[in-house]
Amino acid sequence: MTKKETKAAVAQVKMKALAQFVRDMSFENIVAQKGVAEIEIVPELKVAVALDVNKHASENQYELISKYSVSSTNKSNGDVLFLLEMEYGSIFHVEGVPEEQLHPFLLIECPKFVFPFVRRIVSDITRDGGFEGVNLETIDFVAVYREQLALRAAQSTDNKPTI
Repeated sequence: MTKKETKAAVAQVKMKALAQFVRDMSFENIVAQKGVAEIEIVPELKVAVALDVNKHASENQYELISKYSVSSTNKSNGDVLFLLEMEYGSIFHVEGVPEEQLHPFLLIECPKFVFPFVRRIVSDITRDGGFEGVNLETIDFVAVYREQLALRAAQSTDNKPTI
């Protein structure tokens, strides 16, 4: 394929977010539940991401569910400060992506597109929950995709009967 043909093929890819929504969310302020104590708090964040995509009823439409778990623990004693779990849904219309590239496209490019909105929600919820607003660092969705593929491959080999 020449450079001109490659550019023409890339130009034909169309992606449009049709809807975005918080599907489920939970925020627990553990510090407030336990009672406020006068201890030094040095927060340490942990962020986990899982992605899932499903074909929608309409042609060329897909539903992406991004699952985020953000927890903060106190470095000095290991106590949990807060836990935020959120499922963020989005519906995309995608055209022009070759079939063999569709799965990675949906699980890499689509989450990149909605991530700024997720970042804003996480910041607002943690700030409104009584903490300094958490500004999530950019997530490497290629790495998340590869981790999920490796996990699925390991799970499928664990379920195979041994000979």
